[in-house]
Amino acid sequence: MKIVYVIDTLASKGGAERILCDKMNYMAEHFGYDVYVVTCYQHPHIAPNVYYLSDKVTQIDLCIRYYRQYTFRYPQRLWVKYSAYRKLVHDLTEVVQRIDPDILVGVGYFNADVITSLKCRAVKIVESHEARIYTLTNKGLARNFLSRAFMKVYRLSYLRRVERQADVVVTLTQGDAREWKKAKRVEVIPNFTVMPVIKLSTCENKRVVAVGRLEWQKGFDRLIEAWTIVYSRYPDWHLDIFGSGALEHDLKCRIDACGLDGIVAIHPFVTDINVEYSEGSIFALSSRYEGFGLVLLEAMKSGLPCVTFDCPFGPGDIVEDNQNGFVVKNNNITTFADKLCQLIEDINLRKRFSQASVERARLYDVEKIMNRWKTLYEGCLAEHRKD
Repeated sequence: MKIVYVIDTLASKGGAERILCDKMNYMAEHFGYDVYVVTCYQHPHIAPNVYYLSDKVTQIDLCIRYYRQYTFRYPQRLWVKYSAYRKLVHDLTEVVQRIDPDILVGVGYFNADVITSLKCRAVKIVESHEARIYTLTNKGLARNFLSRAFMKVYRLSYLRRVERQADVVVTLTQGDAREWKKAKRVEVIPNFTVMPVIKLSTCENKRVVAVGRLEWQKGFDRLIEAWTIVYSRYPDWHLDIFGSGALEHDLKCRIDACGLDGIVAIHPFVTDINVEYSEGSIFALSSRYEGFGLVLLEAMKSGLPCVTFDCPFGPGDIVEDNQNGFVVKNNNITTFADKLCQLIEDINLRKRFSQASVERARLYDVEKIMNRWKTLYEGCLAEHRKD
């Protein structure tokens, strides 16, 4: 089977990029599929891949200088943007027709309407990594009224074209699947993690761990606010946040303003994150929304009980409330802090939740999830050939 994935870049740190690399590697190495990935804006010799990509996966970069538009003023910027778009359609069409894949896969937030409209014989599949209700919502909203109005209309048109044209939309959660009700066919296949577990947490260290990009979506401002409550009750416990992003300075200022310097610390991403999980006793996820919540799986696989907001979508599917962690109503910061304190107070509860977390994480083993992808692809291809 010949499969082509299309994405903007693999040079960014993110859950979608990581899971795509893991899936492509597995399909090429374990299923023997002929796997290609077309990156459109990356220029790999300048911006290399962040995550490991097997030599058995062929990467083709279109080298489109999309971001060149931002060096121009309006109205010239619009022409440069249009020219880049036309080049994307032309070059992507040429590459896909040359490879002639059985399956063509795109991600929902990156030109999925273009990918699903290409003239080829492939089954066209769109992966919804960030949930439909959040797809393209962060584009152009900081501008004037006309820009916001245009983006609203464009977004609705974009999603409708994807729903009409995609043979299958694959979501990570049941909640997101319900949002794609106008699509031809919707399947739910959750993520997995191939993170090696070197050591399980003993849940005995006075340390809470959080991981994610330092952006508004991840809600670390909410976590710091919750920690002011935790600190007032348990000043000997520490919170370590691992991540990088645009809000790093703002979050550090907030930590100082709350008198938590030395208690709450922000660290850069690390490659051996299992070591950090294993040295913690609780994992906290404070996101305002998620496409899935891959870090929850990593933490649970490492034996950490989790406290998470019940944000759309994913955390409530992964964490079983009062079984392997606590699922708190979204934005209820006081209750979030209370649940952290409940786990801090009771080491036996932490250890019971820890064992349940490891068991729960096994439901998302890579072999189980990848066999679902295999069944989907081979089933779609068989149906397509009958037509």
